[in-house]
Amino acid sequence: MGMAVSLFLIAVGAILTWAVTATTNGLDVNTVGVILMIVGLVGLMLSLVFWSSWGGVGGFSRVTHREVYVDGTAPAPVDYGRRRRTTYVEEQPGPPAGPPL
Repeated sequence: MGMAVSLFLIAVGAILTWAVTATTNGLDVNTVGVILMIVGLVGLMLSLVFWSSWGGVGGFSRVTHREVYVDGTAPAPVDYGRRRRTTYVEEQPGPPAGPPL
């Protein structure tokens, strides 16, 4: 459920709770309005949580980019200072490859 649907449910629930004065047998319109508002609020909160975890806007983003300049020099590359693991494979001569005997 997106933010737009959540806001729509909140608006419909508020209208049913405070603007509608009709009465029916076996159905309380005010209770239906409150339920719709609660579902809309839960959906809105979940949308905001997932939106911020996927990137979102501004301060909600988990990815930050920061460049530090020291004495007017350019920033170091991102992987500067990390040790890289290098694997060397040495092949030794042996019998030619083929089906096992």
